[in-house]
Amino acid sequence: MSEEIKTQDLGEKIVNVLKTIYDPEIPVDIYELGLIYDVFVNEDNDVKILMTLTSPNCPVAESLPAEVEEKVKSIDEIKDAEVEITFDPPWTQDLMSEEAKLELGML
Repeated sequence: MSEEIKTQDLGEKIVNVLKTIYDPEIPVDIYELGLIYDVFVNEDNDVKILMTLTSPNCPVAESLPAEVEEKVKSIDEIKDAEVEITFDPPWTQDLMSEEAKLELGML
C-alpha cells in the first residue's frame, strides 16, 4: 500500500473519531461544527490537531482537548496525539458544515 493511501486511510479514521466527539452545548459533533482547523500526521504517526472552541470561555476548554487527544490516540496506528487550541481565526457559525446548520435549524 502506498504511503499516500495509508495517510488518507489514517486521515479518514481520525475524522471518524472526531465525529464521535460533541460540544456539550450544541448537539453537533466538533468536526461538523468546524472546530477542527487542521490535522497533521508525521511519518512516525504522531498526530497534531489544531482546533478551536466555540468561545474562549467554553465550559469544556479543559476537557474537550483532552478527550480529542485520548480518542485519537486510541486509533491503533497512532503513536501519539497532541491538540493545540487556537482562537485565530475565531470560530464563527460560518465554519459549520451544511449538515450542522441543517441539524440546528439554521438553513
